[in-house]
Amino acid sequence: MSLLNRSATASVLYDAPGPRARARYRVFGIVSLLAIAGLIWFAVATLADKNQFDPDLWDVFQYTNIQQRIVDGLLSTLKAFGLAALFSLALGALLAAGQLSDHKPVRWACTAVVQFFRAMPLLILIVALYYAFFAKEPMWALVLGLTLYNGSVQAEIIRSGVNAVPRGQGEAAYALGMRKTQVMTFILVPQAVRSMLPSMIGQLVVTLKDTSLGFIITYHELLFVGKAIASQPLYAAFPYIPVVLVIGPIYIAMCLLLTALANWIESRGRRGANRRTSTAA
Repeated sequence: MSLLNRSATASVLYDAPGPRARARYRVFGIVSLLAIAGLIWFAVATLADKNQFDPDLWDVFQYTNIQQRIVDGLLSTLKAFGLAALFSLALGALLAAGQLSDHKPVRWACTAVVQFFRAMPLLILIVALYYAFFAKEPMWALVLGLTLYNGSVQAEIIRSGVNAVPRGQGEAAYALGMRKTQVMTFILVPQAVRSMLPSMIGQLVVTLKDTSLGFIITYHELLFVGKAIASQPLYAAFPYIPVVLVIGPIYIAMCLLLTALANWIESRGRRGANRRTSTAA
């Protein structure tokens, strides 16, 4: 395409701003930067007035028992996440199979369960389970709440992924005499996994972050431990900012590791599919 045609296309699709518009954009940009800088300065000044940047507040992390409490909180978080991730994936697969069933009562019942727990606020669900059944075992209230909510979301992801596979794939398998279970197991689900894997891993990241809701029901996960440490006054101040700067990166690191694992699994799946395609060719 010539330069003239490109400029004509650009003028049709997008009106280039004139001198006054560019000047307004620059003013808006400068004002926005000043506003953001002002908010940052206000936050830093407020925290500084409350001695939150005092180096002495970091002394709390030198104690062995504090370090051990953080490690124990991290292990409790990973334990709750591991159980909730495993159970939610199993529940999601079961509910997705029910939603794709040929039997209307099964399909309606599974759809009702999925819609109910997707609409239920997770915090209310966890608190209700805690006070109703697990007052002495808060971990199971957290795990079960995460399982019911995230399992319903995973069910929708799996159902959508299976339905996204071209219909001709399933029809060809049925024409060969395969049963529905065989079609789902060997034809539809393996093809759907590649497309729904990023969404499934993304929901697992949400599950990992939602374990922090356990502090509401006194489950000693990472956030609960951090809140307990920050509630101990040091030198006439509470170490809120140091605790956030220690606990926050741990959550971020766990989420990044989970995302990296998902990318690795996805890349291996693509390489395997490419090898199979080249061999068949």
